[in-house]
Amino acid sequence: MQNFSRPSALTGTLVVPGDKSISHRALLLPALADGVTRVRGISDGHDVAATRKALQLLGISIEDRGGAVEIHGQPLQRWQAAQTGKDGLVQLDCGNSGTTMRLLLGVLAAAPLVRAELLGDPSLQRRPMLRVVEPLRRMGALIETSSTGSAPLQVRGRSLVGSDHVLQVASAQLKSALLLAGVHATGATHVTEPVLSRDHTERMLAAMGARMESRDLTVAVWPGPLHSLGDLQIPGDPSSAAFGAVAAALHPSAEIRLPGVCLNPTRVGWLRVLQRMGGDVQVLQEQQVGGELVGELLGRSSRLRATVVRAEEVPACIDELPILALAASAAEGTSRFDGIEELRVKESDRLAAIEKLMAALGIATRSGHDWLEIDGVGAPDHWRALAQAWQPGLDHRMAMSAAVTGLTGPHPVGVAGFATVASSWPGFVSQFKDLSQ
Repeated sequence: MQNFSRPSALTGTLVVPGDKSISHRALLLPALADGVTRVRGISDGHDVAATRKALQLLGISIEDRGGAVEIHGQPLQRWQAAQTGKDGLVQLDCGNSGTTMRLLLGVLAAAPLVRAELLGDPSLQRRPMLRVVEPLRRMGALIETSSTGSAPLQVRGRSLVGSDHVLQVASAQLKSALLLAGVHATGATHVTEPVLSRDHTERMLAAMGARMESRDLTVAVWPGPLHSLGDLQIPGDPSSAAFGAVAAALHPSAEIRLPGVCLNPTRVGWLRVLQRMGGDVQVLQEQQVGGELVGELLGRSSRLRATVVRAEEVPACIDELPILALAASAAEGTSRFDGIEELRVKESDRLAAIEKLMAALGIATRSGHDWLEIDGVGAPDHWRALAQAWQPGLDHRMAMSAAVTGLTGPHPVGVAGFATVASSWPGFVSQFKDLSQ
């Protein structure tokens, strides 16, 4: 249990953890290259730790040295589990990380010497996996799922054939799994999305020498060797930065600096939405770092107004929708979010969880399968006190959203099971405590 209450001011610098999405890829992709890559600023969350542990069980040497993480990669054809069970399977515990499970599945489908079982916590093992399993099977992958099409997953690596894929949902995890399989298949692999999702995998593969082409919503990859990245600096996680920026906007006396944040256009849809709502968030000192746009954000107290988030905007702010919903609850007018059915298959049914939090705050909502309307009350001071501690389950983003209600609203908020936040931001409590005055 963690308790949060509003300080008289929120001012200072909030250093968010290294970007979680890039951190996963900064471990996994260099592991496929023959050579050493040194990564600084990697996320210290449990999700990224699950990727690291899985790679080590697959025979990849990963060491902490001089403030950096060193990945000693080797071509996928040489990957071999350091230890397997009696059935010849290496068990890989992905924890709560869908990124770990889906990206590893794309890689291991083409690993000729590996047989693996991918497991997860109860939340992960309820999440849909057929959306990635079925297209990999069309490339020749041997994958078994549970009777419901979810984890645990068993995969036996073999030769794959490049294929053309037209995705029904914009998913960076699905796209990345297919591209990572494609770079180890024969022939070309094309992946077409309905809307552009985050593109960290494409950027990193290109930097590693992969032959790739992008046109509109289609990206193609051809097989070929990958080379190490040498030295890589991970920028700050924009999904974490969203909580700091919204907290600044909602608090009556706030000025928060967020340095070194990744500003990749496919990752900052939340920033565009918040600014459109009247959020006083400035972008300062932009520069290119390791192929990614990085800059400093400066957020201040704001008076918010309602907005409409269109379906085509959602992929660029899907992980930040819980905290944007909280912003909408304190805005003037009714906000609407369209095309958000993907929220139902996150760490929890996030659409239902958002509505539950809104109801606890006294906020009126209406929803359908893929939309949500929120009647804003004009300011956090009009939120109702929670009748009891908030129960986020295993959903770290809902836990942090509830924490922000306590940090910016008039009533203290208790959040049960707050340890789940360690999956993405272990230092959340201490960082915000340093801002509180």
